[in-house]
Amino acid sequence: MILTFSSEIEATDTSRRTISAKIAPYDEIGHTSVGKVIFERGSITWDTPKSVLFLEEHNDKARLGRAQSIEAGSDGWYGVFKLSASSKATDALIEASEGLKTGVSVGVTVIDSKPKNGVLHVLKAELNEVSLVGRPAFAAAQISEVAASEGETAETTETQPNESEAQVEITPEAIAPEAVVETPAVEASRPVVTAAVGYTKPRVAPISSAQYLGASIKAAMGNEDARQTILAADDSTSTNTGLTLPTHLTDFITTTFTGRPAFDAVTRAGAVPQLSFTIPKMGTAPTSAVTAEGGAPSETGMTSTYDTITASKYSSLNRVSFELLDFSNPAFETLLLNEMRKGYEKATDAALIAAFTSAGVQATGVAATAAGLQSFIATESAAAYSGTGGDYARKLVASTDQWAAIQSYADTTGRALYSAQGATFNSSGNASGSSVVGNVLGTDLVIDHNITTAGIIDESAFLVAPSSVYVWESPQTNLRVNVLTSGEVEINMYAYLAIYVSKAGAGVRRYNLA
Repeated sequence: MILTFSSEIEATDTSRRTISAKIAPYDEIGHTSVGKVIFERGSITWDTPKSVLFLEEHNDKARLGRAQSIEAGSDGWYGVFKLSASSKATDALIEASEGLKTGVSVGVTVIDSKPKNGVLHVLKAELNEVSLVGRPAFAAAQISEVAASEGETAETTETQPNESEAQVEITPEAIAPEAVVETPAVEASRPVVTAAVGYTKPRVAPISSAQYLGASIKAAMGNEDARQTILAADDSTSTNTGLTLPTHLTDFITTTFTGRPAFDAVTRAGAVPQLSFTIPKMGTAPTSAVTAEGGAPSETGMTSTYDTITASKYSSLNRVSFELLDFSNPAFETLLLNEMRKGYEKATDAALIAAFTSAGVQATGVAATAAGLQSFIATESAAAYSGTGGDYARKLVASTDQWAAIQSYADTTGRALYSAQGATFNSSGNASGSSVVGNVLGTDLVIDHNITTAGIIDESAFLVAPSSVYVWESPQTNLRVNVLTSGEVEINMYAYLAIYVSKAGAGVRRYNLA
């Protein structure tokens, strides 16, 4: 299935010949070529940014350029597109900067989808192209910035008088040379060219080392043609640095992690209702017993209590100057917000791991071996089931050091227990260096880079029953405040998170090294 989906342009930069836009949102209904569609988070994939063409109105014959970068942000996919030097691409830049065409539309091949309540939910799609269009699907999105270089402004100013000159020449009165000479506006608009007498090195075909040596000898003997050849052959990147400046790419290299692996091991309970709220829990449960005919039944009154849960606010702030926003790459603010989102993910994931440590039950000590890991899972999964009244500890959240150890575990013959492919006779699960998820003795392995313990030590792994740990989280909010006294902009991102480990922590078992 091929479908197209539109959204608004975020910014255009005519000096760099780029257009930046939010190409598609997450979890938001849009009107496409096949009807109402929602793109699920993570549903759109692509090979490389440069493989995604930038077209006009989905016409493959009207190619304007290609993508420079595509990034998955907090609320959708964002792209920066480099336009070619063609006249058609120049016209597209002008139309975008003047607001004549304000939207972009993605063209994707749908690989997996499901209909729900009259809306097609796209689960997996391959991005083929992005097009400049006149009518986007989202009217709320607006162009945030249009930038033009100083050089282009000067060029436009110079062109206007020349157009006026052409209009004067159309009239019969302006045909006479005297009329043209006497027009001061035309004369003032003509560029002044100053000619200087100097030496220009001739262009010559590449010469061999032997030819260069021969020309050097002849030049030393006074041969002028040989001297010209030597001068021309001396050109290199070291003597022409003004014309061989390094290219500055816009691909952003980052070393920060993204994602919150530990959140895959708990129950998402919804949005934060209040900064402080309560949740009921069982105190004494009713009982039942064998009762003789006419005898009194078992009578145990049910009691209940409650736990108070407090939400925490997680916030980050960056203060940037107006100049940085005005003259930097149009994708700067998108990249900044993306890095702030990564900081939020790291902080909240660390908070959940801290809750595992503080509220979980310390497991029976085991050795840092394959047998020790098997003993930990076997003993503690049974203890979690018993202690919670029937919750299964199905998630094994492990550090990167535990991950490395699991991949190296082998039996007495040296055969790998978890990373051998196709060794079903010897397999206790699977774990590989190319995936941070796997299966260890029936538990779902989740590798979390935010577990900071070094080595196979206490709290380097947690066995978790998802139905025993709850998290409430509000949507992330972005704020922009202009600081007029300093000429800066404060960009703030914040959200609220509440964590609750129920049943006295029996559903979370902390790895313990004997």
